[in-house]
Amino acid sequence: MCGIAGYWNTEQRELRPLLEKMSDLMQHRGPDAAGMYIDDISSIGLIHRRLSIIDLSKEANQPFHSACNRYVIVFNGEVYNYKQLHQTYIPYFKPRTYSDTEIVLQLFIEMGDDFVQYLNGMFAFAIYDKQTQKGWLYRDRLGVKPLFYIARNGFFAFASELKSLTVLPICLTPNRQALAQFLHLGYIPQPHTAWEEIHKFPAGHKLVFSPSSYILEPWWEMHRKFTHEPIRSESVALKQLDDLVQDAVSIRLISDVPYGTFLSGGIDSSLVTAVASKFSPGIRTFSIRFEDARHDESKHSQAVAAKLQTSHTEFTVTENEAIPLVEKLLSIYDEPFADSSFIPTYMVSELSSSKVKMTLTGDGGDEQFMGYGAYVWARRMAHPALFYSRILIAKALSYGNNREKRAGLIFRAPDNKADLHSHIFSQEQYLFSAAEIQQLLPNPFPSLTPPVIWPLRSLSPAERQAFFDLEYYLRDDLLVKVDRASMYHGIEAREPLLDYRIIEWSINLHESLKLRNGTSKYLLKKLLYQYLPAEMFDRPKRGFSVPMDRWLNGPLSYLIDVYLSPKKIQECNWLNSSIVSAYVKRFLQGETYLYNRIWAMIVLQKFLTEQSSLICFNTDK
Repeated sequence: MCGIAGYWNTEQRELRPLLEKMSDLMQHRGPDAAGMYIDDISSIGLIHRRLSIIDLSKEANQPFHSACNRYVIVFNGEVYNYKQLHQTYIPYFKPRTYSDTEIVLQLFIEMGDDFVQYLNGMFAFAIYDKQTQKGWLYRDRLGVKPLFYIARNGFFAFASELKSLTVLPICLTPNRQALAQFLHLGYIPQPHTAWEEIHKFPAGHKLVFSPSSYILEPWWEMHRKFTHEPIRSESVALKQLDDLVQDAVSIRLISDVPYGTFLSGGIDSSLVTAVASKFSPGIRTFSIRFEDARHDESKHSQAVAAKLQTSHTEFTVTENEAIPLVEKLLSIYDEPFADSSFIPTYMVSELSSSKVKMTLTGDGGDEQFMGYGAYVWARRMAHPALFYSRILIAKALSYGNNREKRAGLIFRAPDNKADLHSHIFSQEQYLFSAAEIQQLLPNPFPSLTPPVIWPLRSLSPAERQAFFDLEYYLRDDLLVKVDRASMYHGIEAREPLLDYRIIEWSINLHESLKLRNGTSKYLLKKLLYQYLPAEMFDRPKRGFSVPMDRWLNGPLSYLIDVYLSPKKIQECNWLNSSIVSAYVKRFLQGETYLYNRIWAMIVLQKFLTEQSSLICFNTDK
């Protein structure tokens, strides 16, 4: 787990000072070692910041050169099956380290660039051929590991974090489409970033670059992994799921440093911890305890830890500790990011970093097994009578209490059903609908729904909603949140439920085994109950969240005054001041369900204010 970057400049600029700036901005991703490779002939430079997890020796530091010295690699992430790949495909190869990096490079040399199909892991890496002056970039199937790039006339650059590319000698332009999508979704979806010139490297893609050109193409696509017939047998599916989860967890326990699990006490983290305890009895577990009872699930994580006999550590977080971090922490995401659950994720990472350097998480269970209310809403809105009566229903609900008003906003769905999944998501997240954004921004947008390539198999409304979440929400929100929060504290987070074998299996599981008779995550819960008593989880679902509605009405109200005042709105020249004032007034007068809209506008305004110096900066910077 590390940070990587590279810069290829055909104009023969001096590379080292710029590469050093790029590296310094990612120091937190690799506190254990730093390395750089520069080829003065072709004017390419590669950077690596190392967080040592497997093979802690100096010999495994990067950039790593092949035994023949023709190839060099910078690698971020882990390949969990590297030992099996070594034994199966290159048993004659005698590595000089115990790292997965060396095996990945040798597999590439001997098998060609399609070798990536055999890798099971989370990764983003670059390989450079000194002889042909060609390079290859790869990102893992689900996009667990981040990667950004710029392709301009005269140079090509990439980095693990957006901030490392903002030091390059180019003029940056705010991406209007992306920032509008942020207000709609709470994150910026692939391939956009907040800047027109910088792009998210697509998950499951590879890029081949040379001094004269580059080619970007997919090597894995989720929509192509759907089968014609889904799995329907509950007994068969339960056994298959158990086998998959056990193997996914076991291979992720390979580590040369102390490790543990983040345990919230919910379904997903409890299952991962239960299976991990089978292979590593007494495993360390970590949870956060909040003062606010509405957001505190510590008694549930304590019960799970006690049942599994883990070495449990619970951190109590007070509002006085959390609130001062809120504004500061937004900067670690480099672009607008409205998921306020980054606060507890950051804090559990910070507090556990003194005890472990690697942890397992439960990410991915909700999106694969329909754990969100959005999937129920997708079913409802697919009903013809409800859909065609939706405006009347919305109007009637607008006279009700806050809960009914919020439900009414979901019924204000667009006429175009292709936009329905993003609308349901935005309203479930208390964010702006597309119609609201048309009023909030001075220039309208035809659509804010990210494009989706649907599989050939016909999907139900709930399945379509879940596929949308897997394609965007999981990758561009949840995984971003965990990666930045954990890496900021030098912790590697691994997600067993996102093993690509589980993904390819779960998307072919019949909907009735995910959502049944009002029970979400049906099969996943059945598996969990083989490890832990069902009565331990007989309670409503809660997210890993903070009371942002109350904070914005109390200790964080100053953010409204600072960033949403008419003067500040005019300075940034992005939002409609009168519309913003109307939202603020409604929120302060009791429509607290608008809190995430208020929060999203604050985040956007803060970004525009702090990044103004980057916009069209002088190329002599």
